[in-house]
Order: sequence, then C-alpha cells, then structure tokens
Amino acid sequence: MGLTNLGIFHTIIGIIAIAAGIASYVKYGRINLRVLSGKLYLIGTLSACLTALGLSKAGGFNPGHILSLMVIVLVLAAVYLNQRRRGNTSARFFENFCLSFSFFLSLIPTVAETFQRIPVGDPLAKSQGDPVIGKTLLTLFVLFVAGSIYQFIIQKRINGSARK
Repeated sequence: MGLTNLGIFHTIIGIIAIAAGIASYVKYGRINLRVLSGKLYLIGTLSACLTALGLSKAGGFNPGHILSLMVIVLVLAAVYLNQRRRGNTSARFFENFCLSFSFFLSLIPTVAETFQRIPVGDPLAKSQGDPVIGKTLLTLFVLFVAGSIYQFIIQKRINGSARK
C-alpha cells in the first residue's frame, strides 16, 4: 500500500477516532465528549489531523491539510462549548454541529484514500475524481444533513425539558 510509518500511525489513530465517533452516535445520537467514546474521538481526531499535516502525496500544502485545519478548529470549538458553556443549552446545538461536521469532513479524505487503496491490486477508485468516491461522499453528506436535523430536534426537546 506504500504507507510511511507516519502514514500507518495516522491511519490507525484515524480508524480508532472514526470507530469511537460511530460508537458515540449509536449510543447517544451525537458525539458525547463526556464519555469514553467521545474522548477517544476527540484525542484520535486531533492526533489524526496533526499527523495529516505531515503527510502529502503531492508534496507540500494541499486541500487535505486545509481539511485537517478545519477539523481541528471545529473540534476545539466543540471542546470550548462543552467545557465553558455547560449551563448554556443553546451552546449544545453548536457543539453537536461542530462535532458532526468535523466527523463528516474527516470522512472526505478517508473515503478518497481508502477507495484508492482497497482492495489491494484492484482498488474501487482509480483517482480522486472517480464517480464512486463522489457518490459515496454525497450519500455521507445526506446522512450528515439528516443526522444534524435529528440532533437539532432531540437537543430542542432536551433544552425544553431543562427549562421546566
């Protein structure tokens, strides 16, 4: 597959972060930073983003690095909202959105790289512009939008019952 040691570490920590994010979604309907799966998502995502800054197929700064920086900003904003705005029920909307959007953005290079490498010898996609990548990302985007709407509705109910 042609991965460097940094690439292997980045891949492993990224898989852990994505698995933790999915586990948190399944159990809580959101990435919950107050539980183990949310903390693993946070640490894994930040580690994967930081290591991604040291990776480049094309050499130099590229769109993948911009995505990594955006994810870092979103995750740190969510941490701020989680830690500093505990009593602020409106902050939960933004925290949930930041974490969900960071998860979606993390999947963009994950899908592109995975589809170009797996299965070994005959990958699903020949290049980043392959339609299978675009269709998969469109499906994930629709899931992100639907999930965000679901999270908004659930958070609105939680906020409403907290005020009573």
